Amino acid sequence: MNKLILTTATAALLGSAAMAQDVVRLGTEGAYPPYNFINDAGEVDGFERELGDELCLRAELNCTWVTNDWDSIIPNLVSGNYDAIIAGMSITEERMEVIAFSDPYTQPDPSAFLALGDVDLENAVIAAQTGTIQASYVTTMEGATLLEFSTPDESISAVRSGEADAVLADKAFLEPIAEGEADLDFVGEDILIGGGIGLGLRQSDTELAATFSAAIQSMKDDGTLNELIVKWLPGSATF
Repeated sequence: MNKLILTTATAALLGSAAMAQDVVRLGTEGAYPPYNFINDAGEVDGFERELGDELCLRAELNCTWVTNDWDSIIPNLVSGNYDAIIAGMSITEERMEVIAFSDPYTQPDPSAFLALGDVDLENAVIAAQTGTIQASYVTTMEGATLLEFSTPDESISAVRSGEADAVLADKAFLEPIAEGEADLDFVGEDILIGGGIGLGLRQSDTELAATFSAAIQSMKDDGTLNELIVKWLPGSATF
């Protein structure tokens, strides 16, 4: 692990928050590789598992992992079932009306359309996971019809079965699927949606949000965050 050097102010911020929070519960979906998934041992794995563990280590927080379905991940944060969301959640103005965010730990990442053969996207039925920035984007596409699913795998299955003409999702999620299935290929142009990905927190937890933002910044400063992005999200923009 890279040697961590923090400024006095940053170290003080991390330490004060750590004392105020005995256990920080990190909520994730566990179904969106490479960001987060459940491995063969039944444990949360992926980019955000490695990132979250490192952030908690730097902030001297005692963290545990909780999995939650995507469609209720924000309500269950607000109701107190866990303390932070780390689940590939893009920072948007709409979400910021309900929850707060840390500083982003990824740049805005491309979203892409995956389909069976050529598709006229302007008149297509497009699958997307419910509650995502991609689902919101499809509603702005003139002539396109949105078909929503509770999990990303269901949205892919809809394309395979012909229920949908294409699926719109993060390109990093779709690339391994496209590489593994010759019949599925990208169509149209990549699009940038949202303001990057950050941890979601309750609006009242300002100290915890600042603690995570400081830890994220320390990883940006020493290059560790870029190393994780290159490892787990090849092709994504680094800081």
